[in-house]
Amino acid sequence: MKRKGDLPEKICPACQRPFSWRRKWAQCWEEVRYCSQRCRSMRQPKGDSAS
Repeated sequence: MKRKGDLPEKICPACQRPFSWRRKWAQCWEEVRYCSQRCRSMRQPKGDSAS
């Protein structure tokens, strides 16, 4: 059994906070980018530019 501090972490691109691996992400950890649905909905659209 791993301790909480030993779990892999990523940085959320929306809020810039670290988030840890969760059991529900075991099969898709490589694809997980955001820490929550709120951060996912706050992401910038790809085609939106400020110029």
